[in-house]
Amino acid sequence: MELILASGSPRRIELLRRLHLPFQVEVSEADESPRPGERPEAMVRRLAVLKAVLVARRHPQAVVLAADTTVALGERILGKPADPQEAKAMLSLLSGRRHQVYSGVAAYQEARGRGWVRTAVAQVTFRTLSEEEILAYIATGEPMDKAGAYAIQGGAGGFVEAFQGDLEAVIGLPLDLVKALLRHFAD
Repeated sequence: MELILASGSPRRIELLRRLHLPFQVEVSEADESPRPGERPEAMVRRLAVLKAVLVARRHPQAVVLAADTTVALGERILGKPADPQEAKAMLSLLSGRRHQVYSGVAAYQEARGRGWVRTAVAQVTFRTLSEEEILAYIATGEPMDKAGAYAIQGGAGGFVEAFQGDLEAVIGLPLDLVKALLRHFAD
């Protein structure tokens, strides 16, 4: 089975390598903007499917695996910050609060017209952060390409007071879901 990961994310590439499966990487170029009123879980499912389909059209025989992850405070979606000021606003909003991280994962094969999508959610609670901590973290540059302006596996790991769910879902590619989806293509 030819497998393509429709993501250039170093974190997703690293996670998928843990399964010891040969795969290629091709970025989908999908528009990742949320739709007006779209709920976080619906958005990550839609975007994972869209990314998989866009890449599968160019590689119809391959099984294309795609994912999308977002941070949400209730129904408010916190995507990737546009600038350091937006990162500061997001981290300030998450300070001392519980929030959700949603990861949608899709697998699709164009030639067979077969595809599946699954979602994982984790609950993360940040301790109260000082402005100095937030600014020092932003100065590392790490928050700038991350949903919710943080990487739990990086410098923001120290912000976490409580956690429930799949850590890989927060990082961006829950491997239990990936394995379940790929089993559909084993025949």
